[in-house]
Amino acid sequence: MPRQPRRRSYDQHCAAARALDLVGDRWTLLVVRELLAGPRRYTDLHADLPGVSTDMLAGRLKDMEGAELVTRRRLPPPASAYVYELTPRGRDLLPVLRTLAAWGAPELGEPRPTDAVRAHWYAIPLLGVLAELGAGVVQVTLDEGEFHVRIGADGSVSHGDGGVDAPDARLRTDASTCRALATGELTLDEAVASGRAALERAAAVVARA
Repeated sequence: MPRQPRRRSYDQHCAAARALDLVGDRWTLLVVRELLAGPRRYTDLHADLPGVSTDMLAGRLKDMEGAELVTRRRLPPPASAYVYELTPRGRDLLPVLRTLAAWGAPELGEPRPTDAVRAHWYAIPLLGVLAELGAGVVQVTLDEGEFHVRIGADGSVSHGDGGVDAPDARLRTDASTCRALATGELTLDEAVASGRAALERAAAVVARA
């Protein structure tokens, strides 16, 4: 028997409508965006979703647990904190977020005075670009922070917030260049050649400015 969403349904026998029953509410896909980078504590989620109220976030997480998109578990001691993480069904939304980010990238422009910015928000739009570097782990450093992307030998990609020990490549750039890469205005080779990005593989720096 199909699961029934706790909140209101469009009541349409349509795959897109059923999907929107589960993920169409405000903030839901942005919660997915955050959890695609790995398990997060409630306080960390709230900090990286500026503008969401605590009641709204708690309600969305409860709905997402009910839809089996998210689970909550306690970390072992000494942490003893609860974290939220995506289920396999929730992680299946990565292609949706990638397509949505590609569609929305031309709308970015320069950050508005009211816009919050987090480095890892650029990870999903850049997954395809960074996958061209081949299998390995790429650490990306912006003024706003760091994130890393793992590229499998089969071309699969995943990402996480923050840096990692001994990445296979390090990319340093800025938010404006990330936007240009995401929209296709620049290729990674062009960004490096123009000096807008510096790419270091192991001990060798690739910077053809």
